[in-house]
Amino acid sequence: MKIFAAITLAMTLAVPAAAQDVATQARAAATQLADASAKLEKAEGARNRVKALSETVRAYEAGLTAMRDGLRRVVLREEQLSRKLQASDGEIAQFLGVLQSVGANPSPTAFFHPQGPTGTARAGMLLAELTPALNAKAGLLRKDLQEVQILRSLQQDAADQLQIGLSDVQRARVSLNRAMAERTDLPKRFTEDPVRTAILISSTETLTGFASGLSEITLDDQGVDLPPLDDRIGGLVLPVQGIVLRAANEADAAGIKRPGMIIATRAGALVTTPTAATIRYLGPLLDYGNVVILEPQSDTLFVFAGLDVTYGAAGQVIAEGTPLGLMGGLSAENNATSASTDGDGAGNGRTETLYIEVRQQNVPQDPASWFRTDKDG
Repeated sequence: MKIFAAITLAMTLAVPAAAQDVATQARAAATQLADASAKLEKAEGARNRVKALSETVRAYEAGLTAMRDGLRRVVLREEQLSRKLQASDGEIAQFLGVLQSVGANPSPTAFFHPQGPTGTARAGMLLAELTPALNAKAGLLRKDLQEVQILRSLQQDAADQLQIGLSDVQRARVSLNRAMAERTDLPKRFTEDPVRTAILISSTETLTGFASGLSEITLDDQGVDLPPLDDRIGGLVLPVQGIVLRAANEADAAGIKRPGMIIATRAGALVTTPTAATIRYLGPLLDYGNVVILEPQSDTLFVFAGLDVTYGAAGQVIAEGTPLGLMGGLSAENNATSASTDGDGAGNGRTETLYIEVRQQNVPQDPASWFRTDKDG
């Protein structure tokens, strides 16, 4: 990481101004990955390994997102300059020919002109005016060629660092899986009744029906004091880093509308609880895949669906920021070292989707009014 940061720093100082933005961004991304790597080393010996590893995975996700975006910008800039230079091939050849003739040793016949001394003088004046322009054009072309060479080198370095980062974040995820499996200190609010849960799942046709029956399938349910939520509505952090792909009640390609919103995420993204809550349900449900249902307060449920790996058990009381699981697609992520030249803001490269639904007094609410969705989470 330090070597790459030094390389990009040197490039930033050497490249033309037009390339400094992408070089600077690549250097910043490399710094983020280096910081994440340092966090990973510290997390292995941390007292609260779950918290430390969660922060590490999130740090890697932020660094990898920045690195991918920087790499994409490098590729776009390099392609732009390459097309520009290709379009100027004929012009470049003419300029080189003229500059070569200007720079050659003049022969005596070069001073003769068909129109006599006056024509010779005029040609000399024209050439004198043209030479600075030719030199300026050659300088611009030379600068573009230099920028292309540097960007190609930067592109390779960024791709190498992206691959290293993908390997390191996978190691952090494995460590987090192990730490979550070893955790035994979480308090329990109630004990789940597996038989009645299975009956409810088998008889449920909708998420609404399942949510309505949740409170009826627990044993020894005891009240638990959780931090108030009302003053945080609208400011909750999304449970996963991603962008809104589909808003609540917005029809999908098949014309189906759901009361929740869909977040496009990277493969293997970490999903955490946005606030302290009780896990009401955790497991597969209907066509939603793996589902986690949280109860942050007595009349409110958060539903997160589409996870690949889930952590915890029904009845546990968890703190804000506790890992709930990971998104799928990890095998695809490990092969994703090339940058897409499409707009990442449209969700390109975000192959997984997390469904988020909020229910208050068993009535669906618009998640956009509960979570901050104005930027990449």
